[in-house]
Amino acid sequence: MHNVRICFGTNKETLTSGARFDSGMSLSSTLLLIAFLGWAEGSTIQHSDGHSGRLSLEKTFGRLARDSQCQHMLKHLHNGARITVQMPPNVEGHWVSTSCEVRPGPEFLTRSYRFFSNNTFQAHQFYYEDNHCTKPTYTLIIWGRLRLRQASWIIRGGTEAEYHLHRVQMVCHTAFVAKELSQRLNHSCRGAVKGPWEPSLIYELWSEEGGFDCSRELNFAMHELQLLRVEKQYLHHNLDHLVEELFLGDIHTEPSQRLYYKPSSYQMALQNAKNHDHGCIACRIIYRSDEFHPPILPPQADLTIGLYGQWVSQRCEVRPEVLFLTRHFIFHDNNHTWEGHYYHYSDPVCKHPTFTIYARGRYSRGLHSTRVMGGTDFVFKVNHMRVTPMDVATTSLLNVFNGNECGVQGSWQVGVEQDVTVTNGCVALGIRLPHTEYELFRMEQDAHGRYLLYNGQRPSDGSSPDRPEKRATSYQMPLVQCSASSQLSEHGRADSSDRPLPPRDDCTGWHRDSQKHVTMALVVFITTLLLCWQS
Repeated sequence: MHNVRICFGTNKETLTSGARFDSGMSLSSTLLLIAFLGWAEGSTIQHSDGHSGRLSLEKTFGRLARDSQCQHMLKHLHNGARITVQMPPNVEGHWVSTSCEVRPGPEFLTRSYRFFSNNTFQAHQFYYEDNHCTKPTYTLIIWGRLRLRQASWIIRGGTEAEYHLHRVQMVCHTAFVAKELSQRLNHSCRGAVKGPWEPSLIYELWSEEGGFDCSRELNFAMHELQLLRVEKQYLHHNLDHLVEELFLGDIHTEPSQRLYYKPSSYQMALQNAKNHDHGCIACRIIYRSDEFHPPILPPQADLTIGLYGQWVSQRCEVRPEVLFLTRHFIFHDNNHTWEGHYYHYSDPVCKHPTFTIYARGRYSRGLHSTRVMGGTDFVFKVNHMRVTPMDVATTSLLNVFNGNECGVQGSWQVGVEQDVTVTNGCVALGIRLPHTEYELFRMEQDAHGRYLLYNGQRPSDGSSPDRPEKRATSYQMPLVQCSASSQLSEHGRADSSDRPLPPRDDCTGWHRDSQKHVTMALVVFITTLLLCWQS
């Protein structure tokens, strides 16, 4: 499912997860350019009522598989899904995890964060040895102060913040874990750990007065507090059922880099303990827990992965730094092929489309993961792709690139799809074909009995999991099954055969004409801004 990689200089990413952008020039500049153009154009491109955007999306949805439920769910997201975003966010209150979370490593945990009116906070992070959070190992208790700053310039809809820690404490929940951690920390924090630890006792890892820091051995950081977003929505349009969600910054996929990473996306949301989904059993259990009584979630059996049917995003998804998108996947288990529809936007509620991508390829199922409990390994390949620019900015950008490296040179039009398979992808969007990636999947049921599909979190450094050792150890936002039918979409029926592809170029960075591409793109950018200002 992540078989299309996007190259940004020396950084690569896949379309299944959306693009990853880093600070270097190259294609991150290109997509930032698209974002700027989209913002500058505003209502002149999309119109204030979103009418033209909806018309374009209606045209796109008409080509999806003929399943009204999947289309209905996507249209609901694209029409705003009745979500209200607080700016600046009011984080005061008690926020809890909705399930057993998986962080890179892997680490299995639940979170319980309290933010007080005097800007202080107390955070509990409960860690476990299993992927269903039934066997607690230790708990971290973090005290500190949080100060909101300004709206994020890079992550639209997010708010930047600063935090200051006062104290970090630990409680172990088994004698074995207490002995192991005290021995481990004694090597890196000599003098702070005195004798073997005992379970159910509080130990200091760091404090302002202590003069030592034992938390670094655990790669501990609270940088997730540097980026926040609060969303409110009324479930099922019921004004008596308000749900508030707190999104905090993402965690670097390489544990050793956590201390130096500034978030550019989000983790799974926490829900307000007072205004949460009434079906969330985990929310109630975590809410009542503390460091001496860690939450023990109901035991579950690992579901066997069944890649069949259709799956869609549950929300407007955020990708590091610039991209917002929704996804729709169709799996055909009879011949192990897949189709993916990616709808990219310039705004955090997915109302203003910039471009869409249709991809197709094959997949093969592997064994149960030996690294991530509950996960299953897959290998995905993509060998066919089509691109549709959805606004003037993206269309202008695609027409700048020459040499037929992204469809037919100079032929792009708003809302008109082009096949980029014969040009080995689209250099303007950093897409190279064909491509292979090593994936991680897991499946579970939510509190309402719906099937959820999780796929691997994208590497924070922007690289691609194109080797087995680079396979993910954590997951991104889950997709929900919208149909058990995997009838070929009109895209698939129109061209169900796999065409032979021209020899591919390695995706090792910008092409030789990269500087010319950037220069031309900047000319388009400035020209468009001037036109907008004059109109």
